[in-house]
Amino acid sequence: MNKTAKTYPTIGVCGLDCGLCPRYYTRGTSRCPGCAGPDFFNKHPSCSFITCCVKKKELEVCAECSEFPCSKFKRNEEYQQLKESSSYPSYKKVMPNLNFIKEHGIEKFIGQQKKRIKLLEAMIENFDDGRSRSFFCKAATLLDLIDLRNSLDKTIQKIKTDKIKQDDVKNKARILKTILNEIALKEGVELMKKR
Repeated sequence: MNKTAKTYPTIGVCGLDCGLCPRYYTRGTSRCPGCAGPDFFNKHPSCSFITCCVKKKELEVCAECSEFPCSKFKRNEEYQQLKESSSYPSYKKVMPNLNFIKEHGIEKFIGQQKKRIKLLEAMIENFDDGRSRSFFCKAATLLDLIDLRNSLDKTIQKIKTDKIKQDDVKNKARILKTILNEIALKEGVELMKKR
């Protein structure tokens, strides 16, 4: 019997960080359950990656396949050049994610991803002004884990120092986004579109 659901829907078969996607955190019927997660096939058509990897080979991700990387994949440089979407996770980590899984195993990758998800959930819960979720998702995907944690700590300290009220989500979001963007710029990562 073919496998139709994945154990870890927060990581896409193709390497996308589904657990760091704005649609994964949407409320209501448009919420995505992650890659081949619960109720996925009632909401999304299957893709060629899922058909091959999950349905035919009963694998969790393409990195577990002996044929990885196959012709379905672009070169990493091409993923770096793809236009970003605000409602979908960044493609920039597709090949690094899959190469990490191939080298270290999916369990180790999921352990790191859970830390990113926890930090992202803290950002969304405490700093989302209704307009920042996609920005936070992109930051959680592309920035170093230590930088993410330090950004949250620095933001909390600035909120205390500046005596910003806990219910002033707009200013709290502005502070966190500024700090994250400063770190991103130092790392050569673009979180905000240039105007």
